[in-house]
Amino acid sequence: MSDTLFDPGTHASAGVEETRAAGAPAEDDARAPLAARVRPGTLADFVGQSHLLGEGSALRVAIEQGRPHSMVLYGPPGSGKTTLARMLARRSPAVLEELSAVAAGRAEVRGVIERATHRRAGGVATVFFLDEIHRFNKAQQDALLPAVERGLITLIGATTENPAFEVNGALLSRVRVYALRALGAADVAQVLRRAAERELAGPPVSEQAIEFLSARSEGDARTALNALELAAATAAERGEPRVTLPRAEDALQRRALLYDKGGDLHYDYISAWIKATRGSDPDASLYYLALMLEGGEDARFIVRRMVILASEDIGNADPAALSVATAAAQAVEHVGLPEARYALAQAAIYLSLAPKSNAAGRALAAASRHVREHGAAPVPPWLRSGPRPGQERGGYDNPHEHPGHVSAQQLLPEGVAPERFYAPDEAERELARRLEDIRRARGSDNRPT
Repeated sequence: MSDTLFDPGTHASAGVEETRAAGAPAEDDARAPLAARVRPGTLADFVGQSHLLGEGSALRVAIEQGRPHSMVLYGPPGSGKTTLARMLARRSPAVLEELSAVAAGRAEVRGVIERATHRRAGGVATVFFLDEIHRFNKAQQDALLPAVERGLITLIGATTENPAFEVNGALLSRVRVYALRALGAADVAQVLRRAAERELAGPPVSEQAIEFLSARSEGDARTALNALELAAATAAERGEPRVTLPRAEDALQRRALLYDKGGDLHYDYISAWIKATRGSDPDASLYYLALMLEGGEDARFIVRRMVILASEDIGNADPAALSVATAAAQAVEHVGLPEARYALAQAAIYLSLAPKSNAAGRALAAASRHVREHGAAPVPPWLRSGPRPGQERGGYDNPHEHPGHVSAQQLLPEGVAPERFYAPDEAERELARRLEDIRRARGSDNRPT
């Protein structure tokens, strides 16, 4: 098979005759998809990733000077990984070999290495771009190690998965990892406008259509460009004068949502999600979650509310709810959207069906109210960290020295001791029984309620 792609026009100075996989259109071929035709060839045209491409940054210098080094480009789909890899190779006096780990195996990799060996004998370097590198198993990744170590190939791997987990440690130690970010809606809109002006045949594109595709493509420029191309082709076939919002919706197969992340609906939807989840309705919880995600809401904003709800509305009625919510928060940070949707859905369902209790919040509110009204009472001497001048520490009665690990020693300050702040509700029956047993053992079960 020939998944190898030699980038045309890159290596004329090296005297290398370039070939292309049979039947594969060049990026400047009219048959190529719009996303390929508008792929930027220079940093001046590249959109996004300013955190990696600032003046003097290692990646920018490598591109500008044509000196690529082995690296892994890690980021979501459509964020520019392939574009940067080809830009690196195009600016360097090297041949670009390109494979996708989805279709390639060890035989294809051996072929790349053999060709790189022949080129080196002629003084020509090889850049090997391996897309979806995380799809290679350990043995396949190990096969790359000797060639990378000897500098026989400059490896540029691309992956949507965290390389710390998906790339072998030995290989990872020999490359530099660059983490790309999903493009913002404004970045995608810039890409779409440029494509519409320079490459798109057919009727003009409405600003509404561009804004919709930009907001709803989840930072994936390729998805937005493919949808734009389909919408334009359909509009042209039907003799429509413009590419409209409905045509863009049809191409992307999503409906435009009236959702303003900075406006009232931003707060209305999260409020509705909280109340639906508190009300133990998983269907309503999922509906409002879907509305927010489809509207482009920040997943971190959503999951922070999940963590709050887990303690505020569930609490000790199901202590595992907080673990589920915080695990979802970690998933959002670890994998990001769109994959983190699954963790958010799992958490939403769990939180909806968990027993509810706001006893923890009520207890803290009661304690805070007492402090505000009465001030801070002195800590009993036996609880202090050490004796102060003019004060006696007293004897601390360690509960571990008593049956059941319970001591009858008073732990609240004088004057506060009669108060009870925590009142378990019906969803915390086990805690209520435990508290009753402890109070009885401590001889404090006759406190006023």
